[in-house]
Amino acid sequence: MNLLLLDEKDFIGPDKAVVSGRRFDHIKRVIKAQIGSHLSCGVVNGKMGTACLTSFKADCIEMEVTLDAAPPKPLPLALVLALPRPKMFKRIMESVTSLGVKEIYLINSWRVEKSFWKSPVLEKTSVERYFRLGLEQAKDTMMPVLYKRRFFAKFVKEELPVIGQDSLCLTAHPKTSNMCPASVNKRTTLVIGPEGGFIDLEVKTLEEAGFETSSIGDRILKVETVTTYLISRLFT
Repeated sequence: MNLLLLDEKDFIGPDKAVVSGRRFDHIKRVIKAQIGSHLSCGVVNGKMGTACLTSFKADCIEMEVTLDAAPPKPLPLALVLALPRPKMFKRIMESVTSLGVKEIYLINSWRVEKSFWKSPVLEKTSVERYFRLGLEQAKDTMMPVLYKRRFFAKFVKEELPVIGQDSLCLTAHPKTSNMCPASVNKRTTLVIGPEGGFIDLEVKTLEEAGFETSSIGDRILKVETVTTYLISRLFT
């Protein structure tokens, strides 16, 4: 935890807050902070600053909070991701959040198993927990927004062109000789398929929507690896 992430409900006064549960345990047992210690903090979807610990109780910590800094700028990226395996989903959400992605679309594809959509990892409380871990890691406060789209063709033909308007539109696809551009540092809409990639019909549908296929070379990487790699390559 590089940032103590606070909610509005944690505040008991204009500049006083109380935290308990997981955050309390981490501050006490991992950070081993004491009264008078200063920690980096921030309010969800708000400013960042410093928390000075003023009182330890059996199950909570009181602190005085100063919020005087803006969070880091988000990446100008809309990430469209074929729903990954549940075990991989958690890690990907944490990673992309820590990298500054704020706009995420989960889509279906032919190789996505239907059971994935029923996984508890997609529940609101679970997704928020993954986002929080990513924000705490990267020292950020702005929560990403996650959209779920179950119908591939309808989404790609009707909604995706609007999302990708005035942006660089790319589909990550291993079966192309076009190399993914590097250091574009501009508004981008990136589509990443499932393990095994999109089928040919899906690639064609994306191309018709204005999305150019691109690869990272001969190596075939796992979705969680290629997602982080491509974001880092595009925004360096």
